[in-house]
Amino acid sequence: MVLIIVVVGMTVTRSRLAADLRGLGLREGGVAMAHTRMSAIGWVVGAAETVVLALLDALGRDGTLMVYTAWEEHAYHDGERPQEHLHGYRAEPPVFDLLTSEAARDHGRVPERVRTWPGARRSAHPEASVVAVGPRADWLVDPHPDNDAYGAESPFARFVEAGGQVLMLGAPLDTVTLLHHAEGIARVPDKRRVTFRVAFADGDREYTDIDTSNGAFPYERLGLDEDSFAVIAREALDAGIGVSGRVGGAESHLFDGRRLTEYAVAWMEERFRDPAPPR
Repeated sequence: MVLIIVVVGMTVTRSRLAADLRGLGLREGGVAMAHTRMSAIGWVVGAAETVVLALLDALGRDGTLMVYTAWEEHAYHDGERPQEHLHGYRAEPPVFDLLTSEAARDHGRVPERVRTWPGARRSAHPEASVVAVGPRADWLVDPHPDNDAYGAESPFARFVEAGGQVLMLGAPLDTVTLLHHAEGIARVPDKRRVTFRVAFADGDREYTDIDTSNGAFPYERLGLDEDSFAVIAREALDAGIGVSGRVGGAESHLFDGRRLTEYAVAWMEERFRDPAPPR
């Protein structure tokens, strides 16, 4: 007989999560943008719903939770669709609906749970949309410019203005979405941009913005050993801009959004402000 042992990790409850979040430094009454990897936390009693409840507990009734949802059906171009099903996408493209369109699944389970939370407010941009719950939700999500969706007039900019904290709850550092905002406002010429079309119930709309898929800048020139966002975030931690600790079983990080943005903008401008020399 072969004995198979399955290790599921520690048992994590709502009260344990909320206490750990407060211990990490999540501010009661503040604004937090959360990125979560559920599998890193442990066995969460109540799953994603418990994570959202714990985040709201830690933030308190005057706090506001924000998550990056984007859209599960977004694609910049046909090459990102399954080629064997491309004819279907062209014949009947997915239609974006602010109220019903699903959050991108590769962002984890929590964004979709927040999107469907009572009182949640979602920004109107299909590719860059965010969802917020709390007293500052409406102010955070609206307006969301059609173009320059990560820039100076975006929800990300208002998040920074509000003194928001970026929480990486077991999520890898290369998923810090706020660094797209840094790309959007960095004073760097010739950013990589994409133009794409999205179907709505009343017709198609065209958008142009920084390329969040391949990067707004030629990071490949730098010869980095890992994703550029992970490098920036780790260097920011080393510079004292964030704190690290355990939330449940997850290695987690908490950044000051304004300081992280300022650090990232300076990092990007230092490396990309001048055009690449001709070959």
